[in-house]
Amino acid sequence: MNARQHMKTQSHNRMRWLTLFGTIVTQFALGSVYTWSLFNSPLADKLHQPVSQVAFAFGLLSLALAVASSVAGKFQDRFGVRNVTLGAGLLLGIGFCLTAYASNLVMLWVCAGLLVGFADGIGYLMTLSNCVKWFPERKGVISACAIGAYGLGSLGFKYINSQLLAHYSLERTFELWGLIAMLMVIAGGLLMKDAPAQQTIKTRAVRDFSLAECIRMPQYWLLAMMFLTACMSGLYVIGVAKDIGESLVHMSPLAAANAVTIIAVANLGGRLVLGVLSDRMSRIRVISLAQVVSLVGMVSLLFTHLSPVLFFMSIACIAFSFGGTITVYPSLVSDFFGLNNLTKNYGVIYLGFGIGSIIGSIVASLFGGFLATFHLILVLLIVSLIISLTLRKPGEKSAMKLQTAIHN
Repeated sequence: MNARQHMKTQSHNRMRWLTLFGTIVTQFALGSVYTWSLFNSPLADKLHQPVSQVAFAFGLLSLALAVASSVAGKFQDRFGVRNVTLGAGLLLGIGFCLTAYASNLVMLWVCAGLLVGFADGIGYLMTLSNCVKWFPERKGVISACAIGAYGLGSLGFKYINSQLLAHYSLERTFELWGLIAMLMVIAGGLLMKDAPAQQTIKTRAVRDFSLAECIRMPQYWLLAMMFLTACMSGLYVIGVAKDIGESLVHMSPLAAANAVTIIAVANLGGRLVLGVLSDRMSRIRVISLAQVVSLVGMVSLLFTHLSPVLFFMSIACIAFSFGGTITVYPSLVSDFFGLNNLTKNYGVIYLGFGIGSIIGSIVASLFGGFLATFHLILVLLIVSLIISLTLRKPGEKSAMKLQTAIHN
């Protein structure tokens, strides 16, 4: 019996470490979509369209990614994490290959925006949630590894795609990008296995809430609002950082472009630092810390005389907070609502990623520029900080009352 248990434990450990490795490989490939800005100008020249119209494809991609993430759990329940990941990899490759031959804006938006975004979203959240379930004792570190790989993918593929563009045609570059990403996602998917259901210990663990139960709780929507705020601040500032440097700090285009590197490093730093920290202290307090850091950056952008150094420090604060928040949130949601339904429960909250990515741009276009969006983000960050400092898990107050009654 002991020998059998030992073999079972060894098999369990082998499967979860293989799943972690496969998830990291998959996340690295999926993160490649964040090199999209490299292709705006070449595509604008090819299609004879303004860059702003071409760049809209990435806005659609972010929205499709978020929507796909919200339904990934249903696909996993029906087909399993391995099969869905293989399908996502295949769809990703097809999307990039079709993008190579897009001859008009609508085809570009459908292929690069909807197809690639949907494939990326299905693979991203499902594989991340499944991997976290395999390691319930170190959820923060595992989230940091997986989401850190996604961030590293944007840096790694920035080099890969830059080299491809330098040596091949635009069409050939998209084909090769699609082939590389597809093979990596498929290779990673083959290593994955669905995590076993978590055994809930009633006296210690959070009970598993279904999505139907979650959406009836105020805590769920307060967490969703905090997540949307973090995504809006991070994604909007990342998108306009170069323009801020040129217009507010009066930097040259070349100097302002350094903001992209600063953001990438700070974003990755936030994922690793806050992800690891979330296993050592309350995750909701880690989110509060991230909100304070983001507030410092936003106040600096709005109310100080920006030097180049202060500008870089400000956007680094916001990128650090954003990266940390999206790393900690899957584990935070599982702390509140349980692990077994994490993909579905976090999936709806993750819609805030897509909504936040477009609200900032809409506000800026309606009210005359990015300062209007910054003021909105500042207000939302203050409200979110108040929420995070006062929010309690479902049933926590009643549990505390019960403990007090027992002691008395």
